[in-house]
Amino acid sequence: MSDFLTFALKSISQLLLPEFKALFDSTPNEFDSFADVLKIYEGGIKLPQGPSFKAILDAIPLEILRQLLSTDGEGLLKYPTPQVIQEDKSAWRTDEEFGREMLAGVNPVIISRLQEFPPKSKLDPKIYGNQTSTITREQIEDKLDGLTVDEAIKTNRLFILNHHDILMPYVRRINTTTNTKMYASRTLLFLQDDGTLKPLAIELSLPHPDGDQFGAVSKVFTPSDQGVEGSIWQLAKAYAAVNDSGVHQLVSHWLNTHAVIEPFVIATNRQLSVVHPIHKLLLPHFRETMNINALARQILINGGGLLEFTVFPAKYSMELSSVIYKDWIFPEQALPADLIKRGVAVEDSSSPHGVRLLIQDYPYAVDGLEIWSAIKSWVTEYCNYYYKSDDAVQKDTELQAWWKELREEGHGDKKDEPWWPKMQTVQELIDSCTITIWIASALHAAVNFGQYPYAGYLPNRPTLSRKFMPEPGSAEYEELKTNPDNVFLKTITPQLQTLVGISLIELLSRHSSDTLYLGQNDSPEWTKDQEPLSAFERFGKKLSDIEDRIMQMNGDPEKWKNRSGPVKVPYTLLFPTSEEGLTGKGIPNSVSI
Repeated sequence: MSDFLTFALKSISQLLLPEFKALFDSTPNEFDSFADVLKIYEGGIKLPQGPSFKAILDAIPLEILRQLLSTDGEGLLKYPTPQVIQEDKSAWRTDEEFGREMLAGVNPVIISRLQEFPPKSKLDPKIYGNQTSTITREQIEDKLDGLTVDEAIKTNRLFILNHHDILMPYVRRINTTTNTKMYASRTLLFLQDDGTLKPLAIELSLPHPDGDQFGAVSKVFTPSDQGVEGSIWQLAKAYAAVNDSGVHQLVSHWLNTHAVIEPFVIATNRQLSVVHPIHKLLLPHFRETMNINALARQILINGGGLLEFTVFPAKYSMELSSVIYKDWIFPEQALPADLIKRGVAVEDSSSPHGVRLLIQDYPYAVDGLEIWSAIKSWVTEYCNYYYKSDDAVQKDTELQAWWKELREEGHGDKKDEPWWPKMQTVQELIDSCTITIWIASALHAAVNFGQYPYAGYLPNRPTLSRKFMPEPGSAEYEELKTNPDNVFLKTITPQLQTLVGISLIELLSRHSSDTLYLGQNDSPEWTKDQEPLSAFERFGKKLSDIEDRIMQMNGDPEKWKNRSGPVKVPYTLLFPTSEEGLTGKGIPNSVSI
């Protein structure tokens, strides 16, 4: 897989991108309507003929070109129809779907419970002034099913998609030195009786024109489905989606899976011998990770690379990702700990996984907790077989050297953090290995393989915005009255970045034919010890049972509305196995794409 991927990604970055640029510079194209966008999937877009197109054909073998561009060699560019528009071409625009994707889309790891009103900022007021939200009670209280804001907070009904603090330090720089025009954003949502989330308000904020220390200048938009107000609301959702797309790629995906797992791979290979039980346990979860990360640094996340070209932070992408790493805490990567930290679950010893979800129909969390528990049971049985006491952990010199290198070299910026497990007990070993396997397998699957199903249709997950919200009296505002779709499409990702972006995520959302999924091992002789082999079989059986439960829940959309939603895309991103190709399901053992 990695050889094909290397060639394909290099083809996109080194050959297609410059030729595409030449083509589009000479014949600048905009999508004029949503029907225009749909042509990418339904009939194909005719690439301009001429020397530039011939250069693409000459540079890339036809078979690879077909994979990359879904082209017939005659210059007709055509992509598979993403799941989000397969059943219904416009359901993605509904407020219900907008909220549902925060629980079951490609980035279901950000939403948190609102615990104070108005939402406050943790940015330093000496540098950034007053960044408290300007959303008022009056703007949202008529949408809370008769509750006051305080009652809704008390009964765990208010939630927030908060991209304010993470982005505000970059807004001025991005808006003045790149082609992006973006806002920091806060999106408030209400948990309804039927388990779905209803958007209440979106706040879009810019730094004060006189300087950061003067605080934010914010505007609040509320739902509407009529006239210009309805079009403005659709744009407000698009700005929030742009922010979520960038945070997804740079933080949820690159930083929190690809980047943080790499030190584990290196320390395991350097400090644990191949016959060490923990080496055997973790090795399947590191397959191809170093290759894909090296490739990413070469082509995707490098300066001037594909990611900077297609997502809104542009040249600030890696800086933003690095700054956010400062808040990364290893024990909080455990799914139960993450859910509790975000306030979407509470500790509850009487619940099956030790936590009780405050949004019961939260597909990522529901399926994730099942997978998490299966991994933890397997790791517990395995570690207890080889380590009969805490003393055995303490006296294992290879294990101690591994943990020391991992903390002090691999995650060296964080070597003095008090939260690192001390690796003195069997329980600490079990917890650490469980988190490591979770990150490499299920967490990566949840944020990677939904990319094409949801973001392959760019209007649903735009990656950048080129214009600010139209102001009353402006030409764009007037155009909202006559051609709102045109204004929307001229605001979000342009055609060139759209084609490059979907070429990229189509590749990255595919399973190869040699993928090994959670609960699979390609070497039947990986251990001769019978008890771990039996425990591994039980792990496989548990995963198979989880698949049955997922299918059962997906088959009951009346009870579990968020599992398929208005777009009728069943939640299968944490379904353990998959076929080859673009399936929107399957948990590979490792970060291998």
